[in-house]
Amino acid sequence: MKWWQIAKLSLLLLVLILVLQSNALEPITSGLVVGGALAALATKYGWCRLGECCDATWIRPDVSGLADTLKSRVYGQHLVLGTAVNAIQAHVQTKNHKKALVLSFHGWTGNGKNYVSSFIAEHLYVNGMRSKYVHLFIAELHFPHRAQIETYKSQLRRWITGNVTECSQSLFIFDEVDKMHPGIIDAIRPFISHYAEIDGVDYRNAIFIFLSNTGGNDIAIKTYATWEAGKKREAITRKEMEEVITASAFNEQGGLWHSSLIESDVIDFFLPFLPMERKHVKLCIKDDLETKGHRATEEILNRVANELLFYPDKTRLFSKSGCKRVSQKVDVVLMEMENDYKLYIDAI
Repeated sequence: MKWWQIAKLSLLLLVLILVLQSNALEPITSGLVVGGALAALATKYGWCRLGECCDATWIRPDVSGLADTLKSRVYGQHLVLGTAVNAIQAHVQTKNHKKALVLSFHGWTGNGKNYVSSFIAEHLYVNGMRSKYVHLFIAELHFPHRAQIETYKSQLRRWITGNVTECSQSLFIFDEVDKMHPGIIDAIRPFISHYAEIDGVDYRNAIFIFLSNTGGNDIAIKTYATWEAGKKREAITRKEMEEVITASAFNEQGGLWHSSLIESDVIDFFLPFLPMERKHVKLCIKDDLETKGHRATEEILNRVANELLFYPDKTRLFSKSGCKRVSQKVDVVLMEMENDYKLYIDAI
């Protein structure tokens, strides 16, 4: 960098610091001004080698890798795998988007919603979920108080505006949408609608993912009815499940209750995460054992699976917690087996 560039840069940084310290702008706004300016300077002067920037060095969509990962690591979710991959591929490969991509994941806990969203982040950004362009909102943590709904809506709009201004290829993940106070999520509707830009900002390159337990009961009922009819779960179509989910999401209490997002059709895909059967849970157990350096024998797989709860009582077909508690159960069973072996050795 030449001397005059250094002098110019120093002057710009001084001005930015003074803006941040002044009372002319509120903290959130001034922070966005400084952050956006620094990001622009970093890109202009090639500082991306020193930190994450909004360019192809740090944002490198790997759709084929995503497809392979989901196929090998996510079990029993045929309606999710193809749709999620195709939607992401179409979005990242299309230059002129009509709107931001919006995916809504539905199903009971432990069936893979967070798992899939984290894989999407890992295959879009070099830093994965740690990327500063991946933003995770948790309902009970970020929006806990009903009395502050209007404040949350205002903050959410500013947060999305500031981050998309810094990087148009931002990913926003909203977890526990079913626990969100009704009305908050509606604040983002302008950003995911069919607008070329709003106040000079283009939101069409962004991706929004909603994670919700809403519709989980109806998804389970539909899946069980398919099994009782002697059909494979793969016979369930996305269209029939989407009808189940949209009705549940709109009418059940939660963040999407009577939401304008559903009424205005700005959610592109409702993806159902079906309840997991014992065979799917055993595959999760196998993955966890191998990750921890243990061989997955049928004895260990069954022993861990037997530690989990299944329903309904008459068939025990579905895991109540999916694969969510698998890792902890694996640790306990391995410890029990190790202690049993020590007792056996001591008894010889």
